[in-house]
Amino acid sequence: MTSPARGKNTNVLGLTREDYKGGKSTLCPGCGHDSISNQITSMAYEAGIEQYRLVKFSGIGCSSKTPAYFLGRSHGFNALHGRMPSVATGALIANRELMAIAVSGDGDTGSIGMGQFKHAIRRNVPFVYIIENNGVYGLTKGQFSATADEGQFLKYYGKNHFPAIDLALEAIIAGATFVARSFSGNAKQVQSLLTAAMRHKGTAVLDIISPCVTFNNNADSTKSYPYGQEHEISLHDIQVLAPDYVEGKAEITIEDPDDAAIIEVDMHDGTIVRLKKLSHDHDPRSRQQAINVLEQAQRENLFMTGLIYYEEPRITLAESENLVEQGLTTLPDAMLRPSAEALDKVMKQFM
Repeated sequence: MTSPARGKNTNVLGLTREDYKGGKSTLCPGCGHDSISNQITSMAYEAGIEQYRLVKFSGIGCSSKTPAYFLGRSHGFNALHGRMPSVATGALIANRELMAIAVSGDGDTGSIGMGQFKHAIRRNVPFVYIIENNGVYGLTKGQFSATADEGQFLKYYGKNHFPAIDLALEAIIAGATFVARSFSGNAKQVQSLLTAAMRHKGTAVLDIISPCVTFNNNADSTKSYPYGQEHEISLHDIQVLAPDYVEGKAEITIEDPDDAAIIEVDMHDGTIVRLKKLSHDHDPRSRQQAINVLEQAQRENLFMTGLIYYEEPRITLAESENLVEQGLTTLPDAMLRPSAEALDKVMKQFM
């Protein structure tokens, strides 16, 4: 079986990139969030994703407005502040056939939503969780968020006295099996990581530094364009290889390739994520090394980007709850409603 042929300006579904766009952005011109939306659009177009099979989730904040700006033929749900993971959990339990992209911010995830973030990862809800991280509450005029740099000074809010929370580190500690960090100004890397994350089984966390050009773009902020452009250190070059033929799913095994500078990670759909080591000798398959890299970055104000941690996927929430493969939304009444005899049998157990 081979992939359908694609046209000169269309993908395998016969759709153009324009077909994957959403509405016109109302964010500030130059906002990093718009760049991320563009890369989600490009990723979905290149991958030939059927938009009706993908659902978008968000919470509250500038970042959470962005699902309106990509994949206009997909359904979406804008949840309460910090509560997006619960809504995503319910939807993906009800219909296991859906793919999902969740967009949150450092405020939505790192403060009011921290508990929801950690528990969604612990339960391994199968979705791509994107954090558009700018270190401020942009929608409410630029107050410091939980990821703001310690000692940072803002004109209208003074000095931040608290240490920053590293959401990539929090994700690894919570049990995420795919954790990456990128910079919205690095379009190629963002798109490559998105492509790999979409193919991952389970929660895939992408912490993307996305500068707020209005409230937090001073060169001394690690969440600014000048800092990102000058200090970004890529852990590796990322390439996602998609074969024409995809066999049935099997257990993932990883072996060191002959070339020690190349790491190949096999995904369940037959694709391969190939990582070429660059300036740092980082192996994303080592949990301890991933933690050490992030702690070093915190100590030395380094801006490390790339696939930070990956491990063989564990069972998802639906699998751990022994749910049927077919989406609960499509089950017939006869399977959803127990018979009178079955209910009577259950009731007698409590008599």
